[in-house]
Parts: sequence; structure tokens; C-alpha cells
Amino acid sequence: MANRTAIIVVLLVFGLFGVVILDRTKPEPTGESMIEVVPIVVSEEIMEGKQTFDENCAACHGKNAAGRQGIAPPLIHRIYKPSHHADIAFKLAAQVGVRSHHWPFGDMPPVPSVNEDDMVSVITYLRKLQVANGIE
Repeated sequence: MANRTAIIVVLLVFGLFGVVILDRTKPEPTGESMIEVVPIVVSEEIMEGKQTFDENCAACHGKNAAGRQGIAPPLIHRIYKPSHHADIAFKLAAQVGVRSHHWPFGDMPPVPSVNEDDMVSVITYLRKLQVANGIE
């Protein structure tokens, strides 16, 4: 009887952990910014990347890559620092899409309007924006 009680307690604890901690329920799509981002002065070096981001990525990832609640995550987040998501991860996400793995927003489709050269400039912009917001 004691073993059965212990097993039930363990299952309840793990079940609660799964519901509370691992809840992957997609948030309500309000479109509100998810975080506050300190904008940067846009130099000539990153102007093209910001323009490409604004035209192709901001509709989902938000102004200044702050994310949009229920739509897409902020890219100005420690999850996307270079040591965790290298530049190639951004390139591949735009080229072939990406399965949902950190956030409960669903899979990201490819962005065919953005080519590899565009992504180089977008990544340059994003990395400078990340550094300005303490993500290195």
C-alpha cells in the first residue's frame, strides 16, 4: 500500500510539473509587444537589415523584434543570443522555416521573400539590437 501511495504522489507531482512548468498552450493572440526593447540608432551599416526586418519579419516578431503576444516570440531575448542560436539558425529559419521548440506559437513558415544576402543584413541588425539590450 505504501508503494502504491508513493507512486501516486510521484505521478501527481510530475503531472503538476507538466501542467504548470511545461505548459505549451499557445497564448491569446493579442499582438501586443512581449518585451520592452531599447531601440538603437540605425547607422548606414544596419539600415538595410532594419528595413528588411521591418518589411518581412516585424509583422510577426514585432517592432524592434520585441515579439507579438500569441503570434511570434521576441528575438531580443537570451534564447537567441549567438551562443545558443548562431547566425545560421536565423538563416535556416527564414529559408526553410522552423519547428516550434522554445515558445508555444507554433511552427514558423519559411519566408521566401528574404534571400541569404537579406538575412546577413537582418542578422547584423538583430545582433546590434541584442547587444544594445544586454544580450551578447
